[in-house]
Amino acid sequence: MIPIVIGIASLPSGRYREPIIDTMSKKNNYSYIGIAFIILVFGIIFVPRIVDRIKEGDITRQESRSDYADDNKKKVSDLVFIPGVEGNKRVPEFSFINQDGKTITDKDYLGKVYVVEFFFTTCPTICPRMNQNLVKIQNEFKDFENFGVASFTINPEYDTSEILKEYAKAYEITNPNWHLMTGDKEAIYNLANKGFYIIAAENKDVEGGFEHSGNFALIDKNGFIRSRKDASGNPLIYYEGITSEEEQINDEGQKEQISLLKEDIRKLLKV
Repeated sequence: MIPIVIGIASLPSGRYREPIIDTMSKKNNYSYIGIAFIILVFGIIFVPRIVDRIKEGDITRQESRSDYADDNKKKVSDLVFIPGVEGNKRVPEFSFINQDGKTITDKDYLGKVYVVEFFFTTCPTICPRMNQNLVKIQNEFKDFENFGVASFTINPEYDTSEILKEYAKAYEITNPNWHLMTGDKEAIYNLANKGFYIIAAENKDVEGGFEHSGNFALIDKNGFIRSRKDASGNPLIYYEGITSEEEQINDEGQKEQISLLKEDIRKLLKV
């Protein structure tokens, strides 16, 4: 409330005339009226404009959030799911024994990004090169607790937990999420040939007595097989794991894919 000062003036006759408002109070009233008028004008002119910008989504904060969301989508936009019979293909259920004698299942890898390979410890050809590449990948992502590798031997009769333990030491496998697994041969072969469509078989006519693919599979945190697209727009599906980054090109003229695998691991780890 605005304070009002009342003055009383004496008349010569001894009578009193009507109270008068002090001049200073009048000036204060005019000031308040002026401020109120300015606020009113501001509301009439600018408030509708602000409302319109909100309706149209033209607010800087909103724009920055939208841009951030778009950037997040772009991070994995070039990594596709692999179509399967019952939707997107994911890692089948499995249960095997690792190099430490512990039971490892597909559930142990949930929440982790990991690479899958099929190998055997006495392989005289491609396996050493594959695992040398995987060790380099292991070392590059050593600071990520949610990165791992799943190595399944296709010669489980020889590759016991003890043999796998020695193999892990020889290759300096240190990642606690890198499990070298052994178990029932039929279950392993079903996992390779039907679960991943990665060739694994006994063959006495080939060097080492076993044949298998030199490809790696990339798995996301939810257990889905993921891949980038090739130049034709089709899923790459698997990554060639034999040729190193240093070699650049393999004997068939194909460029190495370890660098691509590393890039895509990073993308999935950020999700």
